[in-house]
Amino acid sequence: MRLLLEYQPPYDWPAMLGFLSARAVAGMETVVDGVYSRSIGLNGDHGTFSIQPVAGDALQVTLDFPDPTAVPEIVARLRRMFDLEADLPTIHRQLKTDPLMARLITERPGLRVPGAWDGLELAIRAVLGQQITVSAAIRLAGKLVAQYGQPLASVLPGVTSVFPEATVLAEADLATLGMPKSRGRTLSGVAQALLDDPLLFEPGREGGVARLLALHGIGDWTAQYIALRQLREMDAFPGGDVGLIKALTALEGGPLTARDLLARAEAWRPFRGYAAQLLWTSLSRAD
Repeated sequence: MRLLLEYQPPYDWPAMLGFLSARAVAGMETVVDGVYSRSIGLNGDHGTFSIQPVAGDALQVTLDFPDPTAVPEIVARLRRMFDLEADLPTIHRQLKTDPLMARLITERPGLRVPGAWDGLELAIRAVLGQQITVSAAIRLAGKLVAQYGQPLASVLPGVTSVFPEATVLAEADLATLGMPKSRGRTLSGVAQALLDDPLLFEPGREGGVARLLALHGIGDWTAQYIALRQLREMDAFPGGDVGLIKALTALEGGPLTARDLLARAEAWRPFRGYAAQLLWTSLSRAD
């Protein structure tokens, strides 16, 4: 099945693809020749999709999924994942009142905030990424998918597994993957929390950050990161993020503390999440 997902231009597909490529988990995601592909699970069924830009301000999705009645939910998830509903003119008007943001927007006018296919997956990946590099976190995620994920018969090369279910992760001793025992307990606890509250990662639900902070091992950075990419709270801002501090220091000088960054970010409300994405992208470009 092929679907067209339209958006209001501009759209910075190279930045979106670069973000996904740098974080692609072996066995579950691939980026080949400008096309992002991955496995998906929904309501007990498994499948795949591939997505790429096409003419006419749209992304084309090639979907392989056994249940056609799930297509509306899949489309809704994809539109969130690729930030296709963003009202960039409104967002930019607010952010451009800050000269730094005005410059970054001029350089990348179609930049979007990458979302996630699934809340549990995003939360697990965020916890895995605590206090280690992106590449190290991706390696751990690959080990988790290989050991606990469900095999998938797919025509897409390199896409062989589906991310593990919450019931599996809640019972697993994830520290055996090579991480501190406390982090393994946090991962299992997040999975159990989803089983206890199936709407834990539901976008648009009030009090999302507070519910995340109440979970064992979830601090402000992790909660804000999940809120931004899964709950789609566009003012979410992981103020202690080392990358954001580094980016702002490179652009405006330092030294800067996390408190300095949060104070600076007040000017970017209510779209601090887009400001964060602009800063992160400026850092990757500088590297």
